[in-house]
Amino acid sequence: MEGLSSKGVLSHLSVLAVQTKSRRNPPQQSTRVKELKAEAEALMMRREQLKAEIQTHKSLQRMRLSMDKGEEEMDEDSENSQLLQLMAKHSQLKDLLYAHHLIGGYDIIKTSLGKGVCVSVTTAYEGVYLDTYNLEIDLKPVLRITRHNVPPFIPLNELAEQNNIQTNIKAFLDVLSQHLNAHAGRKQQLKLVKERFPSVDVMESNVLCSILVLMFTVPRQKTAVLCTLNYSDHTRCLPTTVHIQCEGRTVSTDNQGPPSTVYNPRLCVMSMLSIRTLKHNKFKCPSFIY
Repeated sequence: MEGLSSKGVLSHLSVLAVQTKSRRNPPQQSTRVKELKAEAEALMMRREQLKAEIQTHKSLQRMRLSMDKGEEEMDEDSENSQLLQLMAKHSQLKDLLYAHHLIGGYDIIKTSLGKGVCVSVTTAYEGVYLDTYNLEIDLKPVLRITRHNVPPFIPLNELAEQNNIQTNIKAFLDVLSQHLNAHAGRKQQLKLVKERFPSVDVMESNVLCSILVLMFTVPRQKTAVLCTLNYSDHTRCLPTTVHIQCEGRTVSTDNQGPPSTVYNPRLCVMSMLSIRTLKHNKFKCPSFIY
């Protein structure tokens, strides 16, 4: 009995000890639970933060990809645009070259109003550029010269009609260039005579420089000679007829055949050399700003 009672007491004591221990543990367990909950909440917040960062990184990556793709497209568009510009410029240059060939190499530009063109004709003599003449030509409804600075003694309208400017503007410009260059050459010859030969007196000349009358003295003989140069062909700078008078005797010659009367050929040669008449070559126009 004593043994049973002692076992009962011990078991009862153990139960009491367990109960006592269980009564002491709840505060510790509740604290641990709170800590775990707080840690779980922190982890959840960290998870949400990481999700937000991942989403941000994805958005940035998508933006970079779209920007890179846009730049590539822009580069392609830029290259295509440059290629198109080069093709357009090449086509424009071909058109200008063709137009330049059609008008015989004369400089031509559009007028400010865009309704016509301006053509320049440059004159030269013995490799020296002289005067430049400009013509403003309306293209529609018909070709018509509206303004120009061609000298009035050049028959501009007559040349336009004779060479049919409506159908062959190149022929008209060629003939006009011949007239202008021939006049410039004759005028330059007269200038050279005055500058290089002070002993030669210019007795007579006209605006067109188609007639020159010179007075000079034959070296050593002290003989006065009157030389008349006649330029009947206004498209040339060489005289067509040379008429020399000396002490009542006359020699006439032209540049297409022998003299009609041979008196003193040396005088004819001297008269020709005195004005340094060299064959004049046609020059193309330089760049022109109207």
